[in-house]
Amino acid sequence: MDFLKQMYSKAYQAVHGATGVPEISVEELKALMDKKEDFLLIDVREKSEYEICSIPGAKLIPMGEIVDKAAGLDKEKPIVVQCHTGGRSARVAQYLKKNGFKQVVNLAGGIEDWADRIDPSMRKY
Repeated sequence: MDFLKQMYSKAYQAVHGATGVPEISVEELKALMDKKEDFLLIDVREKSEYEICSIPGAKLIPMGEIVDKAAGLDKEKPIVVQCHTGGRSARVAQYLKKNGFKQVVNLAGGIEDWADRIDPSMRKY
């Protein structure tokens, strides 16, 4: 868990974009996964996008459903939010932060960067 706290702190210092939400890279996400850190990866794309490709372990909660489903999420658990390229997930991460979720980061570049830099065999769209 120390690694995740370090990543969150590092991400906080490297905030990108207008959302005010910290971001992590796909390499940092892969490191969290490899260390089997305890966090939730939320994919906010649509089901049709998720069926084309997905990051292992990602929980599908389309952006349009996040308001209804956020109440069922643990506000204390670290959360990484991802989408196709990072725009939708940044908005969802911002929403979660504003609604009391303590450790939320956006995946910079989304699944597009994951496919380019982590899993080049992944189908892209």
